[in-house]
Amino acid sequence: MTWRLHPDVSTVDTDYGTVLLDGRDGRYWQLNATASLAFRALLDGSTVQEAAGRLMATYDVDEPRARADVEELLAALRQAKVVQPA
Repeated sequence: MTWRLHPDVSTVDTDYGTVLLDGRDGRYWQLNATASLAFRALLDGSTVQEAAGRLMATYDVDEPRARADVEELLAALRQAKVVQPA
């Protein structure tokens, strides 16, 4: 499944990762560099496994941990309605 950002959510890249601002209610999230990499991969059309692969290629993390991290990030973003199916 591919994902897209909710139309009311804007992003800003920083030196530390990505900040997401939900214009519907003013909530915001700050993603660290690792979460930002996974977030961008998912929005670029990568599967969870492919996003985990990007984490493994960039950071010293094994496949089970990388996959779990991407799944947890995606679950949190879906629950907050920051991303939706494309």
